[in-house]
Amino acid sequence: MAVRQLSVFLENRTGTLSEVTQALSDNGIDVRAVTLSDTVEFGILRLIVSDPVKAEEVLRAHHFTVSITEVLCVRVDDVPGGLNAVVQLLQKEGISLEYLYAYISKSVDASVIFYVKDCARAEEVLRKNGIRLLSEAY
Repeated sequence: MAVRQLSVFLENRTGTLSEVTQALSDNGIDVRAVTLSDTVEFGILRLIVSDPVKAEEVLRAHHFTVSITEVLCVRVDDVPGGLNAVVQLLQKEGISLEYLYAYISKSVDASVIFYVKDCARAEEVLRKNGIRLLSEAY
């Protein structure tokens, strides 16, 4: 059960992030998870939002370059070693993590966003091993 993630390419200048968050806010779109990576010239903003299709339309209308990628939102036991258990399972199965970041959910469990190249295979491995996945509705 993949979750749709928006990747927004941002010019590396003051105020660009604010333009994105304002556009989303003005359109009633809730940001649930966010990470930002930058280089000298641009940044990549990755978002999990309440309505990814609407968010993509809004951001494109504001002249941002946006793509949607499927990622997995994994519930991780909120104890020492909880994240390690999931990471080790994927590694054991030869599934390489490209990146990950934390997710704010309404539950008390810790949740982490995982991007892997083969989402379907990773989902199968995780489910088979009792790892809980969240949907976009969480």
